[in-house]
Amino acid sequence: MAAKADFTEDEWKAMQKGVTGAAALVSISDRDFTDSFGEASAIAKYLAEQHDKSESALVRDLAKVRGTGFGLTASAQEVESETLDALHAATETIGAKAPDELDLYRQLVLGVAERAANAKGGLSAEETAALEKIKGAVG
Repeated sequence: MAAKADFTEDEWKAMQKGVTGAAALVSISDRDFTDSFGEASAIAKYLAEQHDKSESALVRDLAKVRGTGFGLTASAQEVESETLDALHAATETIGAKAPDELDLYRQLVLGVAERAANAKGGLSAEETAALEKIKGAVG
C-alpha cells in the first residue's frame, strides 16, 4: 500500500488539489451562496468518512486535507484549469508509482465531487458538466 512518504511534495500537493479542487469545481459551477454551507458540510463529512473507513492508507492520508488549495480571489477558470491539471498529474503519478491505488483515488475524487453536487438535492446542468470534466480527467 502506498502512503504519503512514497510521493514527492509536488506530487502530494497535486493529489490533494485534485481531491479538494474537484469538490470546489462542482461547488462553483452552480453558484448559490446559500448552497455553499451545505456543500462545505457535505464535503467535510465525506472526507471524514473516507479518513475513518478507507482500507487505503493513501486515501486516509488524502482525506485529511483541509482547504481547497485556492485563494478567495481564484476565478472559476483558475479553479477549473488548476483542478483538471492536478487530476491529470495525480492520476499519472499514482498510475506509475502505486497503480493498485489508482481506482481508489478516482473513487475518492468522484465521491467528494458527487457529494458536493448532491448536497442541496438534485444536480443542475452546470454541476453535471463539472462532474463530466472531472470524470474525464481521472479516466
